[in-house]
Amino acid sequence: MFATRQQSGFGDENKRGDGGKAAVPAKAAAGIGARPTTRAAQASNRRALGDIGNLVGQMSVRCNVKEGVVEPVAKQVVLQPEAITRPITRRFGANLQNNQVAARVPVAAAPAPAELTKAELKAAEDVATWGATKRRTTQPKPRDAATVNSESLGVSAESQAVPANIQAGNPARLKAHARSKVVKKEKEQTLTATLTERSEIARRVYDADMHEAEEPVPNIDEHDTGNQLAVVEYIEDIYGFYRKTEIQSCVPADYMSRQSDINEKMRAILIDWLIEVHLKFKLMPETLFLTTNLIDRYLCVQSVSRKNLQLVGVTAMLLAAKYEEIWAPEVNDFVHISDNAYTRDEVLTMEKNMLNTLKFNLTVPTPYVFIVRLLKAAASDKQEKTVAAQLEMVSWFLVELCLTEYPMIKYAPSLLAAAAVYTAQITVSRDPRWGPALQKHSGYSEAQIKDCASLMAVLHSKAAEGNLTVVHKKYSLAKLLAVAKLPHAASLAAAQSSS
Repeated sequence: MFATRQQSGFGDENKRGDGGKAAVPAKAAAGIGARPTTRAAQASNRRALGDIGNLVGQMSVRCNVKEGVVEPVAKQVVLQPEAITRPITRRFGANLQNNQVAARVPVAAAPAPAELTKAELKAAEDVATWGATKRRTTQPKPRDAATVNSESLGVSAESQAVPANIQAGNPARLKAHARSKVVKKEKEQTLTATLTERSEIARRVYDADMHEAEEPVPNIDEHDTGNQLAVVEYIEDIYGFYRKTEIQSCVPADYMSRQSDINEKMRAILIDWLIEVHLKFKLMPETLFLTTNLIDRYLCVQSVSRKNLQLVGVTAMLLAAKYEEIWAPEVNDFVHISDNAYTRDEVLTMEKNMLNTLKFNLTVPTPYVFIVRLLKAAASDKQEKTVAAQLEMVSWFLVELCLTEYPMIKYAPSLLAAAAVYTAQITVSRDPRWGPALQKHSGYSEAQIKDCASLMAVLHSKAAEGNLTVVHKKYSLAKLLAVAKLPHAASLAAAQSSS
């Protein structure tokens, strides 16, 4: 075959056919140029063959080779291009596209744009607005199929009007025009913006209802902002710490049963006498409450004889005065006030023993620190000055009555303070105002403090009776507004009697 094609490409000039004319290949007839006449030139210009059937110089017409002479067939048939077997890259594909035979075929002219019918316009609008209308969750049902976009999207008729050039053009342009209107409307009003606006309105309505339903809690520290001693910045943290640690300063309600030589009555007599000493020395209220706390904590862990009980009392007041007072009484003052029952050395020895027993822990929350805070909260109700002063004195009177009563040690200091303020409110104004401010700063509801408040009302009713009347005499003085002479809270006392 290879020899045959050599003969077809490089035939002898003496062998001619078709009237003595040489058979010319198709490419030579097209003016590309004659092929080289030597085998060396042919070998140098030959391209590599990917397929044996894809030969260079293939005839463009079908021929018969007889005895070395190429003779065309009677009917010439145009050969179809061979199928492409090599990988089509970008560049190769571009070349094929540029050299396509179909490119020489004239393209039919596009038909003239026809006038769109109403049904086609409606279908285009439905397609353009379908996505937008689907996202709206609260859209009312349209009255008919022709009013979908103008009412549901809130677009004016002028903006919905389709220009004449678009109506007469391609339907794709009409869809794009309708979609642009929808996108513009979505930018102005989206579903997220609608929901956000509704949530904001609902929140405002809820806040207004809660504001009307609940009494607002006043800021009781707003007037002390400029007072550095009030430590407004972290006063809430301080009292939060007090409420968490007050349990550590409390003693068991039955600790006196572990004492063999003293009892509850002796304790009451001792504290009643110390209240009188405290008044004579004109000490701070903090000193009295800390003295009682030190006595109970010491008696809880240390067995004490009846003879040394008063020594424990004066030593506890000496320690409390050193801790709370600016000018504390001297040791000799306590020796003298106890009628020289103990020497100076005995007082100092007991002081060391008490400090070691209590592990030098003198910083404890007492009812005093809580009652100061609650009186400030109660004064925020804008009461009259006379009523506010009476409320303060009655509160101190009631809580000091509890110091001598052994059954009252079962209550936490914060609860004693809350019950004292609550009972004082009923005593002074006959109106229990346990409002949001007192609930917040005390941590107790009205129901939680009523039991303790009822006991305080009973103590108030019996304060002038018996032998332990120092507290009643103290608060019967005019400088303390004689609040001990006020009628007790009969309603609370009756509730305690009935229970």
